[in-house]
Amino acid sequence: MTVNTMPISAGDAFDVLLGGWQAQAAGSLTASWMLHGRPGIGKTEIVQHLADRTGAALFDLRLTTIEPQDLRGLPYYDHAAQKTVWYRPEDLPDDPARPAILFLDELTAAAPSLQPTVYGLLQERRVGRHRLPDSTFIVAAGNGVEDGAVAYEMGTALSDRLIHLSLRADAADWVARYALPQGLHPAVIAFIRTRPDLLETTDDALRRGLTIACTPRSWARVSALLAAVPDRRLRDVMIAGTVGEAAAAEFLLVADDIAATVQVDAMLETGGRARLALYPATMHGMTALVYGLVSRADAQTLPGVIEIMAEIRHLSAVRADPAFGRMPLAELCTYGFETLIAKALAAGLQEAFLSSPAYSAYAAERRAAGLE
Repeated sequence: MTVNTMPISAGDAFDVLLGGWQAQAAGSLTASWMLHGRPGIGKTEIVQHLADRTGAALFDLRLTTIEPQDLRGLPYYDHAAQKTVWYRPEDLPDDPARPAILFLDELTAAAPSLQPTVYGLLQERRVGRHRLPDSTFIVAAGNGVEDGAVAYEMGTALSDRLIHLSLRADAADWVARYALPQGLHPAVIAFIRTRPDLLETTDDALRRGLTIACTPRSWARVSALLAAVPDRRLRDVMIAGTVGEAAAAEFLLVADDIAATVQVDAMLETGGRARLALYPATMHGMTALVYGLVSRADAQTLPGVIEIMAEIRHLSAVRADPAFGRMPLAELCTYGFETLIAKALAAGLQEAFLSSPAYSAYAAERRAAGLE
């Protein structure tokens, strides 16, 4: 069955869930939510980020690994009351003083025998006589049959108990709201920035009968491989086994260029004309440099990062290499500053821009050109 709602990015899905959390905390809405999306698109990360943001305790239940009694608990006989009663399972929230998120992952892959037990959690917020605290926020997630994953069609009795969010991969959203905050390798970020079509290739892989597809999760794994495996030959095999041979071959060409030309630490330690020679003369290299600078920016390095970022717009005038004249340096500089300012604001480091002569000159040029 088709999930007939508007597709949204992972970042937008987080915003919707946060809005739902806030409405529930205010007492104006109580609902259960469902994240639909292909494997590796970031459903679990969204829920974990929501728990981190709200300070909620996260109860993560993988429904493919449990039986109905794992949710309902186990019965025992109360001889004094002459009744059968149930031990409450420890995997469900039970502290009314502590906000919690109950994450029912792999809902669409759960055995049909489990679904009636899940109905009570989603609608009545209870299992048997065990009622969830009012402070519990419920999110479910799952893949579709068409995604090539193990999944059952969702029946109407289950579907009607949920507010559905349909996730799609969006490269700009992934770079800004996941890859940069998580500090992924600049080569991965620069590559996806220039090849957004390779962020998620599940459709193409299924159509061609390929086992391996590119996903946001697999590119995060590539980033980890770049940092963890120094042996180039072994690392290349691992990357091909993560995103597929064709995507890996294209990515590794870019990664080699970036590794040979991007020297963020050296540039932060070098000043004057000596630093001008360190700017990479390719678009991939310059894009990776921008992301590398943003990743390295902290209270100590931010003044130097601002200075380097501001220099980018003038490279075609101060470097003899004609390659710089063919690059959109002004746009790259502006994008770099927008990304850097967002990070600085989140970390409370905005004062560094107010005291930077390099940024003052950049801002003055933009005002003179009528861009601010």
